[in-house]
Amino acid sequence: MTTGAPTPTYPVRPRRSRLRTFLPLGVAAWLVLEIWLLTVVASAASGLAVFLLLLAGFLIGSAVVKRAGRRAFRALTETLQQQQGGVAAMPAGGKSEGNGFLMLGGLLLMLPGLISDVVGLVLLVPPVQKGLGRYAERTFERKIREAGAGSFGDAFQQARIHRPDGKVVQGEVIRDDAGTRGASEDPRPPLSR
Repeated sequence: MTTGAPTPTYPVRPRRSRLRTFLPLGVAAWLVLEIWLLTVVASAASGLAVFLLLLAGFLIGSAVVKRAGRRAFRALTETLQQQQGGVAAMPAGGKSEGNGFLMLGGLLLMLPGLISDVVGLVLLVPPVQKGLGRYAERTFERKIREAGAGSFGDAFQQARIHRPDGKVVQGEVIRDDAGTRGASEDPRPPLSR
């Protein structure tokens, strides 16, 4: 039985992005590399040395995350106090700058593995934090400019109109039955007592 509808020429499933394709492979390779490196260090030193390295990384990472959390909470409290006092300004000195990279570095230190510990330690260096912050800001601003002059609301509207299956449904609904009813007719059903 045919409906007369044309066969779609577009793929039913949209193509996966490169990130979604290669991210699981990268994570698996990173885990294998971490385990291999831990076994190499364990065979060169001892299992106890590896355990102490992992424990030290976890303790240092938890202290860094705790410190970053306190800094963020203090900056939030100062901002709220300044706004209640009538001054809408950022905290003095930009103390919360780099807090995200500080917290990410602490989390990487907490993960078991030597490569994640090295990356976490590198993220704790202030010049690295500032450089990555500037790079992330420039990248974000460039992506916003490439998206167009619209706002985020426009982007969500476009995402709603253009569905992933390629269909675009536009139009308006007109109810014709409102003009055919008489003025005496009540559109509501009668109340039963």
